[in-house]
Amino acid sequence: MTSSTQPASDLLFPRKVATERPALRVMAVVGALGVVFGDIATSPLYALQDCLAGPHGVAPRPSNVFGAISLIVWSLFVVVTVKYLAVLMRADNKGEGGIMALLALLPRASRERAPGKLGVTTILVIGGAALLFGDGIITPAISVLSAVEGLEVVAPRLEVVVVPVTIAILIGLFAVQRRGSGGLGNWFGPIMILWLTTAMILGVIHIADRPEIVTALSPHHAVLFFRDEGFHAFRVLGGVVLSVTGAEALYADMGHFGRRPIQLGWLFVVLPALVLNYLGQGALILGNPELAKQPFYALVPSGSWGYPFVVLGTVATIIASQALITGVFSLVRQSIQLGYFPRLRIEHTAMESAGQIYVPFMNWFLGISCVLLVLFFERSNKLAAAYGLAVSGTMTITSIAFFRVARSHFEWSTAKAAAVVGAFLVFDVAFLGANMLKIFDGGYVPLLVGSAFLIVMVVWARGRSFLGAYFRARSEPTEAFLRSLPAQLHARTRGIGVVMTASPESIPPVLLRIVGRFRTLQETVLLTTVVTEETPYVYGERATVNAIGAGLHRVVIRFGFMETPQIHPTLAAIAAGIDPRAKPEDLTYVLGLERFLGGRGGQMGATAEKLFSFLSRNAYNPTDYYGVPAGQVVELGARIDL
Repeated sequence: MTSSTQPASDLLFPRKVATERPALRVMAVVGALGVVFGDIATSPLYALQDCLAGPHGVAPRPSNVFGAISLIVWSLFVVVTVKYLAVLMRADNKGEGGIMALLALLPRASRERAPGKLGVTTILVIGGAALLFGDGIITPAISVLSAVEGLEVVAPRLEVVVVPVTIAILIGLFAVQRRGSGGLGNWFGPIMILWLTTAMILGVIHIADRPEIVTALSPHHAVLFFRDEGFHAFRVLGGVVLSVTGAEALYADMGHFGRRPIQLGWLFVVLPALVLNYLGQGALILGNPELAKQPFYALVPSGSWGYPFVVLGTVATIIASQALITGVFSLVRQSIQLGYFPRLRIEHTAMESAGQIYVPFMNWFLGISCVLLVLFFERSNKLAAAYGLAVSGTMTITSIAFFRVARSHFEWSTAKAAAVVGAFLVFDVAFLGANMLKIFDGGYVPLLVGSAFLIVMVVWARGRSFLGAYFRARSEPTEAFLRSLPAQLHARTRGIGVVMTASPESIPPVLLRIVGRFRTLQETVLLTTVVTEETPYVYGERATVNAIGAGLHRVVIRFGFMETPQIHPTLAAIAAGIDPRAKPEDLTYVLGLERFLGGRGGQMGATAEKLFSFLSRNAYNPTDYYGVPAGQVVELGARIDL
């Protein structure tokens, strides 16, 4: 457990990584720059533009320019540096971060109080994850669209090709996901370094023209902005939050690169580049208020320089989108493993890396949704209204969940946890409130998407919980089953049967039906339970085997929530250990095939059970999900009313 009295310097630079070799640390920082920071590093393309020229923006007067930039800079410091890097990154699950890892840190009793009754925090976190799925359809669309819009600045006649070019890029991006990023990933870091360096240099050039813009670093400009503009300043927060999009990605990707490389990359590369670029945009607008409609590309010197910068910006946004897509795939796998999402087909795109996966359904859902958003909104400033709500909603939920983790996991006092989280919620709730004003301007998009995913995830989690309770109530104690087994059997057949069971303690109903109806059983039976641990990966011993008598063996196979469970190789090895003559093809898997009635007599409710039944029928086949050979499977049906 992390000490609650750990000094601030150790929060930013933990001592446990001090022994890393400098060369490896530099490589990790470069890798993080290409994957973790893509979203937040491309936010200068649209954040200040939305504050000063968006549907809810304020006039680009000098006082407003100073105020908006002050809000952006201090949001970067408080939200990203303090909240995510210094505090939230302490809440890791064996090195993994993210909202689902945060959920796994909560005591099980607080996540599910009774069968089918999820805790309030659990539902909130699931809602945050659902909003991230909504974020996943918006980020690629707004990022690529805002980059391609640079063509209008370079050559206004090219305005008509912005939407077609954006759609072509998005289709290409999602079409290549099946192949994985492969060796291209090695170029992401250097490209993002080039992007950030360019953004910083452009900013410095214009700061030199109007050095007074540097005073925007003082928070008093933000205070004066609220005093002078009142409610209009509050509305601008909906654009300010766009400057911290991607902060959740820093936390979620902690497991890939480690805490320190992300912190170093932010403090010494990304943060300075972003601050200097925003200041440069502000300096430009002070002298040319009409350029607030496209301030980033207006920084670029006129002439032939424009096209290379549009290309660089487009490549940077593609990298940012790739990181977001990969993050959604990872979030889906975590949710499936933790029991909060129906099984989906998951493909590995690189044999040497378990983390490189492809989820076909989510890929094409995101791709089609992105294209439709671009066709519907057409402009990045219109799409920005939809973007901020998903981001601010997830950030608010993350803060609330961290309060519970701080109390239960770190054993903070209520006063300490409330003080820290309360400070974060000042920003989070303000951002969320400002973006709620944008619901009818596009904010309904992530709300609709998030609500749909929330319903699916809650119904699935409740259904699996009720189903587990249903089977436990109809299971039989092991001792009683073993005593009655000789009288029930007429014969034992050669072979090895694998009976899947959720409980590693009792005899599952499917085995009781086999014995009761067929009066026969294989000589060796492996009662197999697959357990998803509340840690990302399982190291060391993965499976345990215990003989319980009469040729029955209890097998428990453990996987982390970041792993894809493949059980056949493990069970084949166990079978060979029990019977040296056994071959992998000798195993026969017995699975239950449930049919849900959706009646009114169940606890779940008819409508919810019908939806759960639909999700179950359309979920990825457990045979394929667990890597079981289809020709070695026997399914026994059962009619169930939950």
